[in-house]
Amino acid sequence: MAEEKKIDFVVIWVDGNDPAWQKERAQYDRNLSVNEDNQALRYRDWDNMRYWFRGVEKYCPWVNRVHFVTWGHYPKWLNIRNPKLNVVNHKDYIPKQYLPTFSSHTIELNLHRIEGLTEQFVYFNDDMFITNHMMEKDFFVDGKPCDSAILTIHCYDMKDMFIMAPFRDIGIINHAFSMRSVIKENVGGWFNVRYGIQNLRNLFLLACPKFPGMLQQHLPASYLKGTFLQVWERYGETLNETCLHKFREISDVNQWVFKEWQLASGSFYPRKPKIGKLLSVNNPESVCAYIRKQNMQMLCLNDAELGEAEFEEAKMKIIQSFESILPEKSSFEI
Repeated sequence: MAEEKKIDFVVIWVDGNDPAWQKERAQYDRNLSVNEDNQALRYRDWDNMRYWFRGVEKYCPWVNRVHFVTWGHYPKWLNIRNPKLNVVNHKDYIPKQYLPTFSSHTIELNLHRIEGLTEQFVYFNDDMFITNHMMEKDFFVDGKPCDSAILTIHCYDMKDMFIMAPFRDIGIINHAFSMRSVIKENVGGWFNVRYGIQNLRNLFLLACPKFPGMLQQHLPASYLKGTFLQVWERYGETLNETCLHKFREISDVNQWVFKEWQLASGSFYPRKPKIGKLLSVNNPESVCAYIRKQNMQMLCLNDAELGEAEFEEAKMKIIQSFESILPEKSSFEI
């Protein structure tokens, strides 16, 4: 029972400045980088990963283990001998037929294969940070992932092919579940006081014959390994097609399909949406103020098309803000 209650954190990271990684990526790049979803700016180094580790150690000291997933490189300052750290190479867990990969979708869809990963785990992109104290019950309650079951309508913008992944995800959910039956069987999960005004979304969209979409907050996601196994068992062919892509493509599904599966199957515990926020670095002053005030417990920094000078200035300001709340080195740093 104690083993089942342990919670691991998983974070994926890439060093976009690594010449070896750049060389291998160039060998497989079929002009996909012209698409917004694969542009170089998505691999820019904001030099703030140490604050991810500091936030975890200071605000979530209860975490069992951190799995740091990379192409094969890691920051020079990282203490790889930390007993709580497991540095995971893509080759360590992703099936050979999918390698090498430069798609976050492939990296995410196979996380359950990481050796030693606990049944309960929280997945982070490297732009997601913990900025205030959190407890295990913020992520899991009675063995169920904490999440907010809120409906939404996806709107397609052809300049951003990533937006198609939510359509593909919800297509799987609608194939496997009946929206009316799901909500009827778990009314308290879909209409909950913790959601506040967001309950209106579910009320207005209840007339839809199928799930129109599920709201995703771009925050760390609570998962059960068992969920990954269920979806792979039933829709392995679709997930396999995505994993065979070296770069993110318009026909992909992404890791949200697992979150939505948990919501549709009732395997979740209702959590307030205002536990974190997505912030755009287009407005660094706003981001810095949010970090310093520690308004919520988590945040996601959404990259933007900043010029080089703007990028360097924004990076410096954001680092200074993190430093103001997390000035002490963690045991994950040399």
